[in-house]
Amino acid sequence: MTEATSPLRSVLSALPFNPITERMSRIHPRQSRNDDEELSTIASHPSVWTVWNKSSMGFQGTDGFTIYDSRGRLAFRVDNYSRKHKCFAGELLLMNGDGKLIMALRPQILSMHDRWRGFKDEDGMDTSCKTEIFSMRRHSIIQRADKAEVFMDSPNNHSSVPNFRTEGCFKTRNCKILDSKGDEVAHIIHKQVNDSVTLGNEVFSLIIQPSMDAELIMAFLVIMDRIC
Repeated sequence: MTEATSPLRSVLSALPFNPITERMSRIHPRQSRNDDEELSTIASHPSVWTVWNKSSMGFQGTDGFTIYDSRGRLAFRVDNYSRKHKCFAGELLLMNGDGKLIMALRPQILSMHDRWRGFKDEDGMDTSCKTEIFSMRRHSIIQRADKAEVFMDSPNNHSSVPNFRTEGCFKTRNCKILDSKGDEVAHIIHKQVNDSVTLGNEVFSLIIQPSMDAELIMAFLVIMDRIC
């Protein structure tokens, strides 16, 4: 199939934006704002984010995530990681829009549940000395299992009950993240441009509930892409 006849290219050409060439800047038209205004990762109301399952580096051979806030500002990114087997992939680095390290995500070798661990240090800069803050794994050892569970790392957490778990199917962009009480903290759905146009799986929406840290949810999302 040639590029000229690609269904994806045909859809993109019919839309009022082109995410390949314009970095999705028109999905959320920018509102008037102070350019120095800082992004808030914990909101008092549900926040809506647009997730592009593509590296912000934008050249062939790269992979990752580019995530925008409701104002169209680049908020988070994961650049240039490959989909090789986890034994060869190494850690993934979750960064903010400016490229500052937020969290390092590391696969645990020889884990039947495909466990990953999230690390962060106090200043978010040192990649050699980090504190583990959570681990995430598939709920089942079955290869195609969709459900995942998260255990927060703290001195007082000795429970076998996960602090967070997923429900639904991440691959089809119909998935929720629930807390230990079963309350929804985040929801992944297809991105709607308007009433008649819904984007495919490459671009989707993420809704995060109030008081939930967006940085943590973004880390969960990146790992879900690898294990679900």
